[in-house]
Amino acid sequence: LQTLLADDLAAVDRAIHELLDSDIPLIPLVGNYVIDSGGKRMRPMVMLAATRMFGYTGSRHHTLAAVIEFIHTATLMHDDVVDDSQQRRTKPTANAVWGAQAPVLVGDFLFARSFEAMVADGEMRVLDILSRATRDLAEGEVLQLANVHDPDVDEANYLRVVAAKTAVLFEAAGRLAAIVSGRGTDDEERMATYGHNLGVAFQLIDDCLDYSATAEAWGKQLGNDLEEGKPTLPTIHALANANKGERDAIRRALEEEGVALLDPVRAAIERTRAIEYTVEAARERVERAKQALTGLPDTAERRALAEVADFVVSREY
Repeated sequence: LQTLLADDLAAVDRAIHELLDSDIPLIPLVGNYVIDSGGKRMRPMVMLAATRMFGYTGSRHHTLAAVIEFIHTATLMHDDVVDDSQQRRTKPTANAVWGAQAPVLVGDFLFARSFEAMVADGEMRVLDILSRATRDLAEGEVLQLANVHDPDVDEANYLRVVAAKTAVLFEAAGRLAAIVSGRGTDDEERMATYGHNLGVAFQLIDDCLDYSATAEAWGKQLGNDLEEGKPTLPTIHALANANKGERDAIRRALEEEGVALLDPVRAAIERTRAIEYTVEAARERVERAKQALTGLPDTAERRALAEVADFVVSREY
């Protein structure tokens, strides 16, 4: 997909750096540091591939894909400050380099520039989708914060967080591709369904990797979710199927002791096959995503979107 979209991705990068331009040197300094730190550009690629699949030949999608990456980056910057994360993608986080204030304020700038670009696009439907997505993101982050250190969070509550804080931008990328390309409601819903399920699967695998990846491949400390007291599907499933000793360890880890109990928590996750359970849930989402592509134009881009869905489950980073 990266090969197919090389020219479009280069145009998106140019749009990103144009939107980052400011007379305040600290803004592009911090913004470029985060944006150029090795992200996968998954959300922009969904939009770019779908517009090519639909035969779109304009340039609106480049700016809108940059906006999607801006919104995603701003939330990452704010998340790292909230979580006091020190490493992301093998590099120190912006807050580790500049302290908390600069990334919070530069993240605000990214949101502001995103809305300027949405207004400049001139289509109210685009503004509606992206503003709603930004609201849902914020609600998802607050809900996740409310769940911190609560070992009684259930699977439905967890999936509500995932839908809001991760899937929503993938879904928006799919919708926007259909709208920009002038497609009808059916194609818009197909791409929204693809994006939503791809996003859920992406987060499910992220949550698995926090307990099962190698630190070198993962690019950050293992057990981050545990250290931050975040219940995710591996711990939720393990708690539901653990023995008393294992349940006590998981609850204590989520409530207060964090990564100090990583080894017994990982042992409980392994014995209850919680990783396998979560991967299977991700595979089901991937199949839903691929099924949504049925009926769309049979192009190299559509086939690549299906392959990306498979990659989401098989990735190690």
